[in-house]
Order: sequence, then structure tokens, then C-alpha cells
Amino acid sequence: MADAESSGPGLKSLDAALGVLAQMARADGAQSLSDIARASGMPKSKVHRYLASFVAAGLAQQHGRSGLYDLGKEAIHLGLAALARHDFVNHAAEDLPDLARRSGMTVLLSVWGNDGATVVRWERGASPAVTSMGLGTTLPLLNSATGRAFLAWAPDGAIDRIREQELRRAARNPSLLPDVPATRAGLRELTTKARADGYTSVDGQFVPGLVAIAAPILDWQDEAQAVISLIGVAPETRMPGSPELKMLMAYCAEKSVPTQPSA
Repeated sequence: MADAESSGPGLKSLDAALGVLAQMARADGAQSLSDIARASGMPKSKVHRYLASFVAAGLAQQHGRSGLYDLGKEAIHLGLAALARHDFVNHAAEDLPDLARRSGMTVLLSVWGNDGATVVRWERGASPAVTSMGLGTTLPLLNSATGRAFLAWAPDGAIDRIREQELRRAARNPSLLPDVPATRAGLRELTTKARADGYTSVDGQFVPGLVAIAAPILDWQDEAQAVISLIGVAPETRMPGSPELKMLMAYCAEKSVPTQPSA
């Protein structure tokens, strides 16, 4: 007899559970049990059992006071592992240790995830920058060199939600965006300059004591698949023509694909 649980090559219950997890991944943030059940098209009692299993496995977490559910640490690790094994990421990352050695700066490889620019590879330079960033860190879009590279080269549809969130926040608190007006026109100015220069940078007014430069790894549509960033303490590294900037831009150009697909 066929297994009553089977659904084609898979299991009905597992398919349903994975559907709940996928719905949580697509959501903007933490959700109530009712919201998850409604979006998944399942009874709350059934979804609650799945969520209990996810929490036990670390794939989900429940916030104590609010009772809302969100993805857990193991889900983050799973996503980062998938990103890190993507061929594009592997190609961009394979020579990062050499770039860190030659530049003397800490090197980050970031991709665009659900919550923004996410660090998936990290190589410390000869003079490690003192920072709390690490694998899985999500960097701001508007006031980090990494984020600004995605702002300039990522598809609008991918970054629109976070761009609008951060723009509203900066409009309320202009100190978050000290070098350009916190307006759409200000962001267009920032983007135009980045694309003309071929890189982005921030100085110590954003993170005291640190400077950063970043450039995109581009696909054939001239869109960022990843961003490489160098972090250090010497202000001159972000100046046009600096040896470190030349290394970064040459690295990203070599890892990018041609702007037109091959025949």
C-alpha cells in the first residue's frame, strides 16, 4: 500500500511544514500565530505544532513578551550556508585571503538577503580593524560602504523596502546620513556619484576610527550579485588612486562577468 503520508516523491506533512517555514522567510518580520496560519492557509492548531518543532530545532524563535514568531539562529545558519555555497559567491570569495594579505585590510564579502546586505565571508588583514561585525552581520543600506554599493548597483525591486525604511529614519534623524540630504534626490546624487566612481566609501563620521571602501561584483546585467569591502583605519585608503582602492576595483572587475552574455 502507498504511504498515506506520501505526496508524490515527498511527505505531505513535511511539505506543509516547509511551506510554513517558507512563509516565515518571506515575511517582513516577526508574526503572530494567527498571521502565519492565515498566510499559510492552515488551521492555527496545526501551524502551532509545526512552530513548536521549529523552535525546538532552533529554526524559529518565539519572543517572550509579544509571543510573536520569527526565524531562529539555525535558520540563519542554514541561509548563510546556502549563500556561501552559491557558485557566484564561491567564485568571488576564492581569492579573498590574498586580497586581505596584499591590502593589509579586513575584507568582507556580502550578498543581499531578506534583511539587507549580509556578510557571508570575512578575512582579517595584517592590521585587523576592531569591530563587532562578523559573519551574518547585516549592514545598513544608506550609511555603510557595503550598503551604498548595493544602493547603486542592486535592482530597485530588491532594495526598495529597506531603502524606504532607512530613508524615513534618516529624515527623522539627519545625523544618520551626514553627507547627503535625507531625500530621494539626495540618494540619486549618491548613486550617480558611486556609479561614476565605480566604488563607494565612508569615513570615520559613520563608524568612529574606521574607514571602508566597497565595490560590486557585477553580473551581465550590470547588477550587483555581491559586494567586496575593505575596512581599515587609514583615511588615505579611501582616496581616489590609493593602492588599496586599485586592488579592490581590479579584484571586483576580475570577478565580475562581462556586461553582455556570451553568444
